[in-house]
Amino acid sequence: MTGAPLHIDLETIGEGVRLLEGIRTTRAIRRLLPDPVAPGLIRKICEAGTFAPSGGNRQPWTFIAVTEPERRAWIAERYAKAFDVYIAPALEAATSPEFPAWRRRNIASATHLARNLHAAPVHLFVAGRTRRGDPQLQALYPAIQNVLLACRAVGLGACPTNLHLAYREEIDAYLGLPPERPSCALLPIGWPAIPYKRPVRRSVDECLFFERYHGE
Repeated sequence: MTGAPLHIDLETIGEGVRLLEGIRTTRAIRRLLPDPVAPGLIRKICEAGTFAPSGGNRQPWTFIAVTEPERRAWIAERYAKAFDVYIAPALEAATSPEFPAWRRRNIASATHLARNLHAAPVHLFVAGRTRRGDPQLQALYPAIQNVLLACRAVGLGACPTNLHLAYREEIDAYLGLPPERPSCALLPIGWPAIPYKRPVRRSVDECLFFERYHGE
């Protein structure tokens, strides 16, 4: 599904998607429409995140959904600065005729997101906690994956990013997050401009080993 549906039943939307099919078709969606996403739908996908496992059942996650245009623009400005530094080596490498076509497509997709992040209707930040001064991120990634799967189920597009971490101190303060509750990921979310489909993946037989690794 692409584009915002005309009518949404929050109780039933996404409930019929089969789990394994949802997993196999949850790809990074970086081309998003500017149509707004209902707060109730944001709540539903974040609720899915809260069902992730965590050590000691501490449930350390905090979700902050930024939807106001001026606040999204402020975040996007800093994201773009971080992206320009990050992508520079790849752009230099792409001048070679031998540069793989699939990597060119990845660069184009990432660049589109960076240049249009302000238009993504939801900037969902996921934050955690610190322990003995160190960020405890291990419990957040299962929650992030749950959110991505929930987005797939209800028809929203999303992708995980963390380039905002180059400005984390400034951005976290802007979000009202104290130092002991640092952000770890930014998920741009919106109605997809491209359809979900199975991404190309190498065979599991190339990366699955029994008893011990015996590859090259």
